[in-house]
Amino acid sequence: MPEDSQGLPREIADRFSKPFGRFLRIEAASGILLLVAALAALGLANSSWSSSFLAFWEIPIGLHFGPLDFTRSLQHWINDGLMTFFFFVVALELKRELVLGELRNLRTAALPFAGALGGMVVPVALYLVLMVGQTGVHGWGTVMATDTAFVIGCLALFGSRIPPSLRLFLLSLAIFDDVGAILVVAVGYGEALNWLALALGTLVVAAVAGLARLGIRSVPVYFFFGAAVWLCFDASGIHATVAGVVLGLMTPTRIWVSDERLRSILGRVLAQPTQEEVEGHGPDRSDLRRAGRAVTESLSPVERLELMLHPWAGFVIMPIFALANAGVAISGADIGQQVSVAIFAGLVLGKPIGVLAFSWLAMRLGLAIRATSLSWSFLAAGAFLTGIGFTMSLFIAGLAYSPGTLDAAKLGILGGSTISAVIGLAILVVLTSRGRIALR
Repeated sequence: MPEDSQGLPREIADRFSKPFGRFLRIEAASGILLLVAALAALGLANSSWSSSFLAFWEIPIGLHFGPLDFTRSLQHWINDGLMTFFFFVVALELKRELVLGELRNLRTAALPFAGALGGMVVPVALYLVLMVGQTGVHGWGTVMATDTAFVIGCLALFGSRIPPSLRLFLLSLAIFDDVGAILVVAVGYGEALNWLALALGTLVVAAVAGLARLGIRSVPVYFFFGAAVWLCFDASGIHATVAGVVLGLMTPTRIWVSDERLRSILGRVLAQPTQEEVEGHGPDRSDLRRAGRAVTESLSPVERLELMLHPWAGFVIMPIFALANAGVAISGADIGQQVSVAIFAGLVLGKPIGVLAFSWLAMRLGLAIRATSLSWSFLAAGAFLTGIGFTMSLFIAGLAYSPGTLDAAKLGILGGSTISAVIGLAILVVLTSRGRIALR
């Protein structure tokens, strides 16, 4: 296995360094897999297997105990269950960046936050204007969010030819976007509230906070309480995926084993072992077990959980979501419905206008700062890429639209996301080509 300058295998070394870069690499790679899954869903939905493919996601799965029926369709389990893990990972990355990462400076964080805010407000306003008096006006949330994996995947095509500050800006904006969108889902697309279930969920969340204060570190224990939170939120009328955001933002960022303590423990292990110790009977064998735990605990819970779950979210959960939700029978959809036009306009026009306008305003007011390497031209290219709504847009569309409108909404999402990607990539091609010409 290749080694770095300190003699550690690169795979292990990567777990303890550059988490932001690792997050970007996973997002870029998962973007390709997400595209393949989306194309496969579209192809199957418009093939001779269309009926069987679409019916597969409606298979009921669950438990039934007398009067208690906890049965959901397969698509429901994916959208409400698996997507909770996705939002949990999003919340983990947001907290890590705000507390440990590049966004610790409030004025640096203010720029993508302002862009995300504009990228939500302006598209929603444009959508509502175009949908006045129309069926489907309640679906305004579909034009709010940005698909992180697709955006980072687009940037990966250009490698080092684009400034790292653009990647940081778009990743941070997309994360703010996703968190904002799921909060909107909780408020705008929930059901009638069950106050008892909500109270129980709040008590379980408080119990999780108490366990953290007591120093409980067991992942299975938190998984059990997290499942309880999910069940309570699911029964309360608030969308269950909110549990992922709440628990992610509650995850501690403080490490348990300091650098000094870790060096002290490792120092004892690195001493020359006796033959008895090598055979596993030495009295200092406990130091080796303690060192293994100390290495693990030298990373904060936020980093450890993100390392554990992010590949699953990117390479398993998101492609499965795309397969379950991107399938739309194009021949059977009414492309002329106003909802398709409104979603298309919100993504292609509303998103870039909102991102640029609010970013400029935040800088003008002195609330935010922009990296010198992040020119307004690159910012404009990134603003168009934020119109790639795909995952979150499909997620909200499934909640907001009736079956008769959903296919038309999906076509607006797919069309708007595609055109936004084409415009953003075209601008980046021009900008990076100019850069190469200037270097000659």
